[in-house]
Amino acid sequence: MIEKINWYPGHMKKTRELIQQNLKMVDAVVEVIDARIPSSSRNPIIDELVKSKQRIIILNKSDLSDAKANKEWEEYFKEQGNLVLAMNCMSGAGASQLLKLLGHLRDEKNRDQVRQKPYRLMIVGVPNVGKSSLINRLTGKKSAQTGDRPGVTKGKQWLNLPGNMQLLDTPGILWPKFEDPNVGIDLAFCGAIKDEILDVATLALELIKVLQRDYPELLCERYKLDEVCEEALDTMEAIAVKRGCILPGKRIDYERVANVVLDEFRAGKIGKITLEQVEND
Repeated sequence: MIEKINWYPGHMKKTRELIQQNLKMVDAVVEVIDARIPSSSRNPIIDELVKSKQRIIILNKSDLSDAKANKEWEEYFKEQGNLVLAMNCMSGAGASQLLKLLGHLRDEKNRDQVRQKPYRLMIVGVPNVGKSSLINRLTGKKSAQTGDRPGVTKGKQWLNLPGNMQLLDTPGILWPKFEDPNVGIDLAFCGAIKDEILDVATLALELIKVLQRDYPELLCERYKLDEVCEEALDTMEAIAVKRGCILPGKRIDYERVANVVLDEFRAGKIGKITLEQVEND
């Protein structure tokens, strides 16, 4: 079991200060989260900073998550007073609906105004949730750097959107420590924390535990297993055999099979999976 992940690079502190300094200049905050881990990918510091500002929550990577869970999370966030959209920022699915929503908010702001003011947005989220992909879709050009690894966006950028709107991009912001160790593990599963600081074999083993508990059929189908084993380590070794992750002497190559499982989960190849469910009171 991975006990604790504690990762707070210096640029994360600067990002917090950047949000605090510029929040008064924006009309609304677009918060991008990962639909596979809607709770873990929401930074509590952002809640603290944004407070009463209009919030638009983007459930990104909804093409990789469970459709039923997507609907349940949408309703959950709407009940908290947020506007919510499920999107695939990489393909652009949902971008037109978001622009329509933003246009409505812009018109509301400028109602009865002689001089039409730009509608200003701030986009926030933890690393690797797809903020840069969303920005590129909204601007219609490659305005922001994108990458499948955290820490690509480096500094503040004001970007022009169609229809008299402006958007402030910020680097991804994590928080100093994870009170719940499962939050850090969920983020690591989805690639929001660099694999280099983790034991990937242990991380993949933890993921297999979750998948064989909640999505055993998908795991068996993807790796052509007759059934999942009682112990996750045995399942991991069975996957290694199926995928040829074997070292000389018929030893299991744990690092290689770990990378196979993590990469295929993150790419949605195992199936549409949501790791966190809405807790009903």
